[in-house]
Amino acid sequence: MSNKIKKEELETLQNHVQTQSKALHDIGALENQKFHLLHALNQSQLKSEEFKKKLEEDYGKINIDLKNGSFEPIEEKEEAVVVDEYIK
Repeated sequence: MSNKIKKEELETLQNHVQTQSKALHDIGALENQKFHLLHALNQSQLKSEEFKKKLEEDYGKINIDLKNGSFEPIEEKEEAVVVDEYIK
């Protein structure tokens, strides 16, 4: 008796290992793509914040309609100060 598994069993096992290796490779590629996409998103957010600050310098605090570019000023409300009285 030989110390080998059957040829069909070996092929099945090899196929399973190959499928797992490909999946791990693909996950690595996806993680790399995810990293680059997250970096691009972060850069876009930073540029957007910088541009919003420039718009605020030029126009003040405003709400902009992204469909047509119209805007309305944001009215700043004064916060009421509440003073609690200490009662004995």
